[in-house]
Amino acid sequence: MTTGQWGIRVPAQEGEATRQALIGEGALDVTLKVLHDGPFLIFAVLAERDGAGWYEFGEQPGREALPRHELVGGIAIMQENDPAGAEKILANRPSLHTVLFPTSEVSGEYRTRDYRVLAGTDTTRTEVTEHGRRFVVDLAGAYFSARLSTERHRILDQVNDGELVLDMFAGVGPFAITLAARAGVVVAADLNPQAVRLMMENIRKNRAANVIPVLADARHLEKILSWKFDRIVMNLPLAGTEFLPEAFRLVRPGGTIHFYSLVSETGEHLARIRELGGAGVTVTEREVRSYSPGQWHAVYDIAVG
Repeated sequence: MTTGQWGIRVPAQEGEATRQALIGEGALDVTLKVLHDGPFLIFAVLAERDGAGWYEFGEQPGREALPRHELVGGIAIMQENDPAGAEKILANRPSLHTVLFPTSEVSGEYRTRDYRVLAGTDTTRTEVTEHGRRFVVDLAGAYFSARLSTERHRILDQVNDGELVLDMFAGVGPFAITLAARAGVVVAADLNPQAVRLMMENIRKNRAANVIPVLADARHLEKILSWKFDRIVMNLPLAGTEFLPEAFRLVRPGGTIHFYSLVSETGEHLARIRELGGAGVTVTEREVRSYSPGQWHAVYDIAVG
């Protein structure tokens, strides 16, 4: 059995020093095996941190096997409705306060899902630490994916100082607040009032004074905003394609659109992107992560000519 978990990848010669340091911090997940990746070792850690990636780890022999789950801040999300297993997770992970089981898929225009509390505190609210930033999330009230942490920093590395950035589907603000470290101004829009309330809380918590929260349908942003943007983030994987025309109208010549989508084949949206952007666009497509058998989360980085 494998478990998806954050991991730190280090050269093998630094392995023992890293292991001891993680134990000293109380950060090492001792229930999972160390992965071997050529000249590197990957240690499972209890929470996302600088340099961490998402890996599949085997259970550690001699340790009590825990049911498969995913960690989001102080919450574990199980894949099975197993109250006894939830109690076992809670007992073995002192940093957690709640174990949840999803009772629906992500759906609706607010991108939310329903949960059942299997163990611990009766809440879907928690705080996630990501590269030194803290985000309050409510898993039942607004969409949040901890697995996009690496993507947020990949895009941050591309942002030039002073850029005008638009996050069309900002949720609780993780992309917007991350990019605000370099951008001049970030406009962060979302249709979900609960997401915008949480985003405003996260803006204050991270002192991101250059993020402007906007409660609005992305279809109407062109009527609300008078700017053209240097960079636009579109993280609406299930329905983002229908908003591509708005993104092309809002991006300035020479700007960039980062369009995320769930796809079943390589190049699935290239024809539509080139139809909207014309001969001047340059598109790079890459897989972000596997989503389900035959489907994956992809990002199209679109440079507008």
